[in-house]
Amino acid sequence: MNRWPFRSAVLLLLALVSPLACAAPSEPALIPLPAQMQRDEGRFVVSDATPVVAEGEAARQAAKYFVEHANTTQKLALRVSAGPAKRAIVFAIDPKASTNSEGYALQVRADGATVKASDPRGLFYGAVTLWQLLESDGGAVQAPAVRIDDAPRFAWRGLMLDTARHFRSVDEVKRLLDALALHKLNTFHWHLTDDQGWRIEIKKYPKLTGIGGCRFPAGDGGVDPNTGEPRPYCGFYTQDQIRDVVRYAAERHITIVPEIDVPGHAQAAIAAYPELGVLGTRPPVSNEWGVNTYLFNVEESTFRFLEDVLDEVSDLFPGTYIHLGGDEAVKDQWVSSARVQERMRELGVKNEAQMQSYMIARLEKHLEIKRKRLIGWDEILEGGLPPQATVMSWRGTEGGIAAAQQNHDVVMSPVSHLYLDYLQTTSANEPPGRPATISLQKLYDYEPVPAALDAAQKKHILGVQANVWTEHMRSFARVQHAIFPRVAALAEIAWSPAKAKNFDDFRSRLPAQLLRYDALGIAYAKTPFEAEIAADADGGRDAKVSLSNPLGYPIRYTTDGRAPTASSPLYERPFEVPLPSRVRAAAFADGRMLAPASERALDAAALRTRTDEELTMCSNSLMLRLEDDGPADGERVIFNVDIFNPCWRWDGADLDGIAAVRVRAGRIPYFFQLAHDEPHRKFQPARSAHGELVIRAGCDGETLASLPLPAQPEKDGFLTLDAKLPGASGRRDLCFYFTGDTRPTMWAIDRVTLVPR
Repeated sequence: MNRWPFRSAVLLLLALVSPLACAAPSEPALIPLPAQMQRDEGRFVVSDATPVVAEGEAARQAAKYFVEHANTTQKLALRVSAGPAKRAIVFAIDPKASTNSEGYALQVRADGATVKASDPRGLFYGAVTLWQLLESDGGAVQAPAVRIDDAPRFAWRGLMLDTARHFRSVDEVKRLLDALALHKLNTFHWHLTDDQGWRIEIKKYPKLTGIGGCRFPAGDGGVDPNTGEPRPYCGFYTQDQIRDVVRYAAERHITIVPEIDVPGHAQAAIAAYPELGVLGTRPPVSNEWGVNTYLFNVEESTFRFLEDVLDEVSDLFPGTYIHLGGDEAVKDQWVSSARVQERMRELGVKNEAQMQSYMIARLEKHLEIKRKRLIGWDEILEGGLPPQATVMSWRGTEGGIAAAQQNHDVVMSPVSHLYLDYLQTTSANEPPGRPATISLQKLYDYEPVPAALDAAQKKHILGVQANVWTEHMRSFARVQHAIFPRVAALAEIAWSPAKAKNFDDFRSRLPAQLLRYDALGIAYAKTPFEAEIAADADGGRDAKVSLSNPLGYPIRYTTDGRAPTASSPLYERPFEVPLPSRVRAAAFADGRMLAPASERALDAAALRTRTDEELTMCSNSLMLRLEDDGPADGERVIFNVDIFNPCWRWDGADLDGIAAVRVRAGRIPYFFQLAHDEPHRKFQPARSAHGELVIRAGCDGETLASLPLPAQPEKDGFLTLDAKLPGASGRRDLCFYFTGDTRPTMWAIDRVTLVPR
């Protein structure tokens, strides 16, 4: 990639050898990075009077999009005009501009700017880039002189949103589509059906939304606080709303891929029409997370139902693909059903994996009649797959490799790097989420094309997609926290040349993207930009303080309680402060604070307390960040819990002078379906009516305390227990767990405090 013209390179060389030479122009902070960019000297000043000229309807639409965003973020009053003008911004369709339908050519000079493309899609992306080039430091709005020839690396640049678990309004979906377009993403995978809700109107089967569109949340969240009566959680999209969203997406050159999950994740559909299930009974719409066991049966009538559904879905979505799920279909119900086994023999199917394959193949043929292509999660490979089917590889890269080697097209979407419901930092300010951490850098470093594929097989990699599963996202703010700014890294993976990727360079451009988010009202995650404050008093009068930032941005701090500024001391190494002190710290870039300053009061009492975020899991089998079930509305307490082995550890607790340990705990519903992972769930049997809190010296050490638990927490939903530690001294690992089965409710630690003598 040529990112510097010869003249700029000469100026850079002169700047290095002569203190009087002018510095070379800096590069624009564009995300995603263009395929080719040449920076030149000079800048084009844009004002309210700058003409924006569009030649033809396609150009007018791209120009209008540019003007809207420039006016919003730069406080301009630009207008689109039709005629030629001097010192203008010009949008035009030019068949010679790019050989790629999504490519464009952009040039900014001191006397104007032009954006050209051979296709409206390319012109749209050129408009996005020109908008990003606009800069203002409180004075004139300017764009640097630059020449860009750009086109995407991958044709499929996608993001999936699950609206089955938690419903999002049409307005919120549109706001997300706006943001995807500004990252040059072109595919919105819409997860519309699951065990917890059926969200798309099907005219022929109104109970799918009438019954399947509502569930009763577990615990206090499913109770009306005013009446005490059960309160359902409901929501679905009418077909008119679907058409409106599809049109809105198309205007932004985004194709929507709807997902109707089969044969598993079907409990909401079976709740609406029990005859579709294996058991013949009506289950509730699920209010639990995890892997449920309900499957569609394999009767001819059920195939007709699914074909009817796909007919209506196909008519609503004009794109090429319909996603049929196929993931996590636990076959237990099929195995134990005499009727399903009989039906398999009738069809000549040897086993349950082939039965799923038969179902997928039959529905694929039906989609062909509607001129659609089937795409599904990588489990659809099991038992065989029609040659035209496309695979979305989520369980790792292996499914994608196997599919490409079998000449199937592939979209890479591995859970290891591209699941945005996973936590992105270890901050106590992270909202609820799934285990492990997928940081911005981990996502950015992902390479979608496996080295194991040969040149022909690599051509089957259509692109890349990130997924947002919303079990733990009750609000749109949480959805935005999960997506932004990680979607900026996804955009660069999907668009930019592989050889151009460099995380340090990306990180240097990211602060400018945050300013764009601020201007557009995008509630991006602040946690990657926080300063984390760690302290250890070690029993003395001073505390040693360590500061860190997940992305490595410079940190400035104060120890007198004042807010840090760009001129505050720069953190370079751990430092000591006397007790008591108040440390405040923040990460900075370009002289600007990237997130609100973190603050920690350091005194002897505070240093004797650990929150659940500061404790570690004893085995870390399946740690989730979970929220309480109440109140029904508003903010709730969040707990770090290992649902396979709920056990917390304070490593190296200083017990000198300590008389007792005070444990504050809450209780939440255990609402997880684990299917074949059920044997991994561990708990210690209770010895009294309601179980005990047990404290041990290390997870395998001696028992230091065991206190009986009450039947219920206090009125505030919490329980506080004091466990005496006679004769305790020195540094020891403390292990905390509650005995008794974790179902239907489980205790979870909120904080632990060492109580001095």
